[in-house]
Amino acid sequence: MTSVLDPATAPTGAPRPATPDRTPAARTARRRALLHWIAVHALGVAAALFFLLPFVFLFLTSVMSDQQALTRDLTPDTWEWGNYAKVFDTPGFVTWWKNTLLYAGLGTVLSVISSIPVAYALAKFRFRGRRLSLMLVISMMMLPPQVIIIPMYLFWAKQLDLSGTLWPLIIPMAFGDAFSIFLLRQFLLTIPDEYLDAAKIDGCGEFRTLLRVVLPMAKPGVAAVALFQFFYAWNDYFGPQIYASENPAAWTLSYGLESFKGAHHTDWNLTMAATVLVMAPVILVFFFAQKAFVEGVTLTGVKG
Repeated sequence: MTSVLDPATAPTGAPRPATPDRTPAARTARRRALLHWIAVHALGVAAALFFLLPFVFLFLTSVMSDQQALTRDLTPDTWEWGNYAKVFDTPGFVTWWKNTLLYAGLGTVLSVISSIPVAYALAKFRFRGRRLSLMLVISMMMLPPQVIIIPMYLFWAKQLDLSGTLWPLIIPMAFGDAFSIFLLRQFLLTIPDEYLDAAKIDGCGEFRTLLRVVLPMAKPGVAAVALFQFFYAWNDYFGPQIYASENPAAWTLSYGLESFKGAHHTDWNLTMAATVLVMAPVILVFFFAQKAFVEGVTLTGVKG
């Protein structure tokens, strides 16, 4: 009867049995795992550089001198931080900042507050015409704003005399946004109805249930909707061009940047500095809120 030698007690010179991690199959598996890790991370690094390098070029150009910005140099000889001060000293730039903050901040608050009750009703209420209402919301998402811009402009400019201001863009947000309603509705569907039933048994009405139970559980979805709306309003160029182009005091950063570029078409360093100042708030907001943003967008597709 044969016996298996223990590697620890095997005589010197006797062949030792191969351990599992030293077999050819194990070495091949480790090699494949290493190559897979390198391939995945190499693609990730390449994709990151693809998106990051334009921002690096933008920033480096913004701190170059007037003469060097027109050359092929990729790095500044002297760091001209005063370019950002020159941009802020441009007449109207601070006003564009205030207008953009008003448009994006107030518009986001109004849009979120008005969209939450509608999304809650479409997600949790059972009423006749519920599917039709949802289809109307989805159809409004598919309707380009250019289709209705003429009657809307005639209404705001001729009937209410609000042309030359940002109020034709802010006031409609108080009546809900189709995309925000749909996104919130999809998120609210993931909240179990048992929580709502328990709140109602404890004596909560629909409004109190929405405030005390639903909203605390829907923070990621609300954050995602708020970020989407803030980014849209901050970067909106079409709306301010239609309603506020005749009044420079009502311009936003997106529209004012076009005027700034036209006035400094040879000063690429100042143009890049202005672009960095316009982009910086959006990047910072997304950087600090990306966790809630990603979670909110991900969970909206869990339940249909």
